[in-house]
Amino acid sequence: MQTNHSSSIVEHALAVVALSRSLVEAVQRRDRDLGSQLRRAISSIALNLSEGFGASGGNARIRFESALGSLNEAVTGVRIAQSWGYFPANAAVPLLQSMRELGARVSGLVRRG
Repeated sequence: MQTNHSSSIVEHALAVVALSRSLVEAVQRRDRDLGSQLRRAISSIALNLSEGFGASGGNARIRFESALGSLNEAVTGVRIAQSWGYFPANAAVPLLQSMRELGARVSGLVRRG
């Protein structure tokens, strides 16, 4: 069941997708494998959150843990791409900040679950 709180977190995840789009496209042009992995991990965050909000008990917690795992994977993927010089270092700052904020929110869901 979607609540205002759950909708807000899913909307935050969708904002991360929007923020990541140009960076993922830049990575994709230079490194198809990393670009594909980043796209899947970032998409997985919102998908797992939505699934978690529709599940109950332990199943919800598992989905929230999966969302957090995908978020950690995506953050590392962005940092790897940054380290390879696929985009200017400062280009990722807003995305990484939003990901950190989302991570804090998802961690709260995991702890509550």
